[in-house]
Amino acid sequence: MEKSNRNRNIFVIVFILFVALFAYISYDMSSRTTAPWNRPKQLNRALPGATPDSDSLLLDSLLEEVK
Repeated sequence: MEKSNRNRNIFVIVFILFVALFAYISYDMSSRTTAPWNRPKQLNRALPGATPDSDSLLLDSLLEEVK
């Protein structure tokens, strides 16, 4: 009887540690990822010029010749 109690206590402790580790890893992963609606802003910050500006006329090559 005493041995089964000890095995159960070990199981409970290992289970709690596993759940705590899984929760920590999940939190760490979620804090390092970016929401899909924030990705263009982050891409523009990381690589300036990677996304077109809000004024697309600056990208028009025909307007360059007119000036």
